[in-house]
Amino acid sequence: ADMSFSTLGLAPSLLNAIAEIGYDEPTAIQRAAIPAILRGEDVLGAAQTGSGKTAAFALPLLQSLLDNRDGPRQLHGLVLVPTRELAVQVGESIRKLVSHLSMPVKVAIVFGGVSINPQMMALRGGADIVVATPGRLLDLIDHNALKISRAAMLVLDEADRLLDLGFSEELNRILALLPKQRQNLFFSATFPPAVQKLADSILHQPARIEVLSEPASKPDIVQRAIAVDVPRRTMLLKHLIQEHQWRGVMVFVATKYAADHVADKLNRNGIRAASFHGELSQGARTETLTDFRSGRLQALVATDVAARGIDIARLPAVVNYDLPRSAVDYTHRIGRTGRAARAQVLGGGQQARDFGGGVAHQQRPGGAVFQRRIGGNAGEGAQLGAADDRPFQREDAGAAQPVRVVARHVDHHARLAFLAQLYAPHAADGEAGEGHVHADGDALRVVGLQDQCLRGLERAARVHQ
Repeated sequence: ADMSFSTLGLAPSLLNAIAEIGYDEPTAIQRAAIPAILRGEDVLGAAQTGSGKTAAFALPLLQSLLDNRDGPRQLHGLVLVPTRELAVQVGESIRKLVSHLSMPVKVAIVFGGVSINPQMMALRGGADIVVATPGRLLDLIDHNALKISRAAMLVLDEADRLLDLGFSEELNRILALLPKQRQNLFFSATFPPAVQKLADSILHQPARIEVLSEPASKPDIVQRAIAVDVPRRTMLLKHLIQEHQWRGVMVFVATKYAADHVADKLNRNGIRAASFHGELSQGARTETLTDFRSGRLQALVATDVAARGIDIARLPAVVNYDLPRSAVDYTHRIGRTGRAARAQVLGGGQQARDFGGGVAHQQRPGGAVFQRRIGGNAGEGAQLGAADDRPFQREDAGAAQPVRVVARHVDHHARLAFLAQLYAPHAADGEAGEGHVHADGDALRVVGLQDQCLRGLERAARVHQ
């Protein structure tokens, strides 16, 4: 049943802030997490980016701070995040709430890649809430700019990505410096063994909250897979951008080198593009994002790690130039773009050699997946027009039946269904390759697919568990 924020136990000052900002109803994770956090419980939250989890921990964190503030300012809440962009995004979300409160609350946002001195100055006189990347937090502690020994609440946001980026040693150092008596909030989109082990070591009898998706809040999304010979990908990408007149398309690649290389080739072909990856300075990344948001750039060519946490609305399309390495990355791409409710989502797959090329996704009414083979004697994507928006016929396997995935809303099952197509090897010569996979309520319906495609689905499902 629908609930309003007023039923969750929040203080009137916070309810006023929520009303002024214009939040309507709490999301699923907010409904579940806020009362548990207000009761003082540890929380283990399985939630995608875009589920409303920042407010789910920020609101009770602020209430705890307002209830317990006395004496000089000292650190009350520490929020650890994996990337600079996420630090800014989470920190600014908390500051937005704070700006509607009558009591002054100081929120510090600290991350590496920029000079430490302004951050040390910002921490003079203490801070109530610190949002930090682990490495820079330890640098500031080593410079005596910050003490965390009396923090009342620890939040780990995107814990899986913290470990992916190799922060486990820094996390152990930080945990050793925190007080034993504290409340812990642990959020992750996925729970591989290392993440589960970290959660078990930090949390005490946590409230477990899992939010897979809220399909009704997601836009209808068309996922279109195009198998293309690798050397022809850039020309196909150029064709798609020009044919559909995309302005502001995000292109995913596997490496920093590929980001630079593809951006350079697009620029040489008359498409304004820039690369976005971890080797760029913070200043360069900020400038590139500003240019992309303002429309000065037509394409942003990004790696997964760099693009994690970017929140950009009104994207006409997302293109996977290199397919994601795992179903996990596929899920994250959906999570990040889905949050803006205008985003296009996204693809999965094994390696480019298995599927032969890139995957483009457009938001359009309906929700079927359209795929078409490009290569051999085909022109540089010349046949790719509206007339070709039909379910993919496996031309290379002589198939009469379409292989299609219905993904009207991008929920858990629809993701797996699409992954099944991309994780499966091509049908061998002479095999029909007919059948379909689709989400039917809470069930996944698989009809007539070959064994290797079913194995692909199982592989994708295992990664998701």
